[in-house]
Amino acid sequence: MTLDPDLAARLMDAVDAGFDEQVAFTQALVRFPSTRGAEAPIQDFVHRALRDRFYAMDRFTMDRDALGRHAGAGRISAEHSDAPIVIGTHRPRRDTGRSLILQAHVDVVPTGPAEMWRHPPFEPVIAEGWMHGRGAADMKAGHAANIFALDALRRAGFQPAGTVHVESVVEEESTGNGALMTHLRGYRADAALIPEPQDERLVRANVGVLWFEIEVRGAPAHVRAMAEGANAIDAAYRIIADLRGLEAEWNARKGGHPHFAAEPHPINLNLGRIEGGDWASSVPSRCRLSCRISLYPGTRAGDAAREIEARIAAFAATDPMLAANPPHVSFNGFFAEGYVLEPGSAAEAALADAHAAATGAPLGTMMTGAYLDARVHALYDRIPALCYGPVSRGIHGIDEAVDLASVRRVTKAIALFVAQWCGLEPG
Repeated sequence: MTLDPDLAARLMDAVDAGFDEQVAFTQALVRFPSTRGAEAPIQDFVHRALRDRFYAMDRFTMDRDALGRHAGAGRISAEHSDAPIVIGTHRPRRDTGRSLILQAHVDVVPTGPAEMWRHPPFEPVIAEGWMHGRGAADMKAGHAANIFALDALRRAGFQPAGTVHVESVVEEESTGNGALMTHLRGYRADAALIPEPQDERLVRANVGVLWFEIEVRGAPAHVRAMAEGANAIDAAYRIIADLRGLEAEWNARKGGHPHFAAEPHPINLNLGRIEGGDWASSVPSRCRLSCRISLYPGTRAGDAAREIEARIAAFAATDPMLAANPPHVSFNGFFAEGYVLEPGSAAEAALADAHAAATGAPLGTMMTGAYLDARVHALYDRIPALCYGPVSRGIHGIDEAVDLASVRRVTKAIALFVAQWCGLEPG
């Protein structure tokens, strides 16, 4: 069902009427330095915001035992966040519409050197129509858009005629366990929408992701007698060079994955962190590599993990130093599989209509090489999982920013989508 044009215009006007407040709310979110493990204050803020809107509130922490029993859970380490998950639920007076999950994450990646930023990373400066700041795009603007799209319906005199769960999660940037925990908690709906910064396009296909560590041991010695030692850092670099071969092999398989076949390099291995050694004049006895690699949809995370382990073991057997000191491989974060959003769902059709009305353009689709929490709803809830959000730049980099004009359009599209998908009743 396509919305009446007059009603659509009324709802979009309601978004415009609240947009200054929405921008201020987004800035408030950005001011929280909500890196991994430090998300509790922002979740308190979100809880108050949803409670003040009279949603039925639920607040809970990770059930590590339940996560440990689920094949799609990321590996839990000492760095895993204990911050709560917050959900506000709208329940209609008469439940006549379809239900919906609106989800967003509050955790952000580290800023890197603050002196490299044009503005302080947690001070949300607006310049030339862009809001700058760590998390402004990924994904606090989308989080605010979920909340203020529903506010716009109320401002226009309506509310959804179906149940809507507004979910605020953590651990999106490291394990995906926050979104998975909402599934384990029992939250379900007929569709899910997650407004990640996707340049106003719908994600059609999404990679899976593995995080793993490689621990290499060497033999320390004074540099005057280097040959008597075994350099763990040099050996670690030899392992990475061999893993580049595995990366190339996986990229060569893209022809079997139609959504990725046109991508020049869909599978990326990232050496994200390296630490080791004790002294510049000592041959290093240890080195730890923290890595991330992506997987095609349909590839089981366990199968990919075993292939990585086998590759490293086979290479180590050919290297005299590593053969004597085999490296240890462990998986310490994402253990997530990818998904494909098959075309033709009623939810996608409703979003396409909403996007066209809000932007004047047809809805495009894309694949992404990043992890997305939408995989939880696609793979385990088995519902249409729509990942669609505003134009951004610099996510996970320096001077991250989100285009506020795009945020306005996306908020309108979400409001129209909710109205069409859930139906409306008097507010």
